[in-house]
Amino acid sequence: MKIVFLDRKTIGEDIDLSGFNSFGEVVMYDFSYPDEVPDRVKDADIIVLNKTRIDESTIGTAENLKLVCVTATGTNNLDKDYLAKNGIEWRNVAGYSTETVAQHTFALLFYLFEHLGYYDEYVKSERYAGDRLFTHFEKNFHELNAKTWGIIGLGAIGHRVAEIAGAFGCKVQYFSTSGKNHDEKIKEVSFEQLLATSDIVSIHAPLNTDTENLINAAALKQMKPSSILLNLGRGPIVNEEDLCEALDNGIIAGAGLDVLSEEPMRKDSPFLKLKNPEKVFITPHIAWASIEARVRLMKIIEDQIREWIG
Repeated sequence: MKIVFLDRKTIGEDIDLSGFNSFGEVVMYDFSYPDEVPDRVKDADIIVLNKTRIDESTIGTAENLKLVCVTATGTNNLDKDYLAKNGIEWRNVAGYSTETVAQHTFALLFYLFEHLGYYDEYVKSERYAGDRLFTHFEKNFHELNAKTWGIIGLGAIGHRVAEIAGAFGCKVQYFSTSGKNHDEKIKEVSFEQLLATSDIVSIHAPLNTDTENLINAAALKQMKPSSILLNLGRGPIVNEEDLCEALDNGIIAGAGLDVLSEEPMRKDSPFLKLKNPEKVFITPHIAWASIEARVRLMKIIEDQIREWIG
C-alpha cells in the first residue's frame, strides 16, 4: 500500500503523522503544482490532499489509485464524475473544527468591538505610561449583552456560535441560505430582515450558487451603520470591493474576515487601500487551524483509511 500526501504543509508541520506509516509506504510532498502531480501519484494507492486539483489531468496516470482523502470539508477541487467513472472512492472531513471556528468568530468580533488594536498600540507606544487618567476613553465600546446577532448559515458552526452568543446575552436570529436548516429554538428571519436588524452578522455558510456574492453593495446598504460583519465561511460570499467601499463610506462600522476571495491575499487587494484600515481585521485563514482541530482532522483521515482497508 502506498500513500502519497500531495500538500502536507497545508495542514502544518507541527502535526505528528507517523500513524499513517502503519498502512505501508508513505511519501510526503510539501506542495504539488498540477504538472507535478501525475508523476507523483502514478503508483499511489491512496492520495491525501487539501487544495490540489484532482481530475483526469492530474491523476490520469494513477493506475493503482483507489481512494482520495481530502483534509477539509470542501470538495470543489475534486472531479467527482471522473472519480466515480474510474471506481475511485473519496472521503472528506466535517465537524473537526466546529469549536475552533466558533472561538475565532468571537476573537474577530472582540478585536473590532472593543477596539483592541487601538488600545494595544496605545499602551505599547508608551502613551499610557505617565498619563494623567487611569482610564483612556478615546474609543468607546458597548456591551455585547442585548445586541442582536444574525447568523447566515445554520450548520454545526452556526449553531455553536448561536449558543455562545446567547450565553453573552445576545438576541440570536438566523437566515438559512439553503432553506433546509431550521431550528425552532432560534428565530428564523428573511435575509433582508437579518441584515436590517442585526448588530453583528456572522457568515458560516458554504460557497455555492446561493451564497456567492451574497454580501454585495445592495446587501451592505441594508445593514446598520453601527453593525459589524464577520465572514468565516468562504471569501467569495462577500464582494470585497463593495465591502471596502462600505467601510470607507461608513455604511457599516467594521468587518472581521478569516477568508478572502483569493488566498493568499493578492497584492492588489482592495483591503490594502482602505482609507480607514482599522475598520477591518483580517486573519490568514486560521479559524480552523488550532492544534486540537488539526490533530482531530488527521486522526479522522487515518481512521477513514483504516475503515476503508477493512
